[in-house]
Amino acid sequence: MSIKKLLFIIIALFITSNCTLNKVIKHHGVHFLEVKQEKLALNESNKNDIIKLLGPPSTISLFNEDLWIYIERNTSSSKISKLGKRKLLTNNVLVLELNNKGLLEEKTFLNKEDMKNLKFSKSFTEMSISKKSFVYDFLRTLRQKANDPLGKKK
Repeated sequence: MSIKKLLFIIIALFITSNCTLNKVIKHHGVHFLEVKQEKLALNESNKNDIIKLLGPPSTISLFNEDLWIYIERNTSSSKISKLGKRKLLTNNVLVLELNNKGLLEEKTFLNKEDMKNLKFSKSFTEMSISKKSFVYDFLRTLRQKANDPLGKKK
């Protein structure tokens, strides 16, 4: 066998062994969220129906325990020319609000296109504590502990 044929076989094996014909899709969250959310009826579906259909929520609001959030996200590897960057295929969010009886009161479904239209505030919250005051407070507590280790002096 000539060196050219051997080299050609090695290159062909290298190329075909590193390529896959099927796209690799990474899925996060609830599968087919858009289809499943249509089965939920306002003022008819309760917590048990929701959990049976969608499973436990991805997130429960910190401020309102009756606000459940479900997420679906699909990504796929892009072309070789993009050096393996992930491409976002679907990005769905379902926000469910339950009333005090556990019935579904309101549902909001957002897909990838809806999220492009969301407006975010451009204002920033200023911190009222500076690093200097933190360091000063820390050293002050150390000084107090050094002067009164048992904490009996007032």
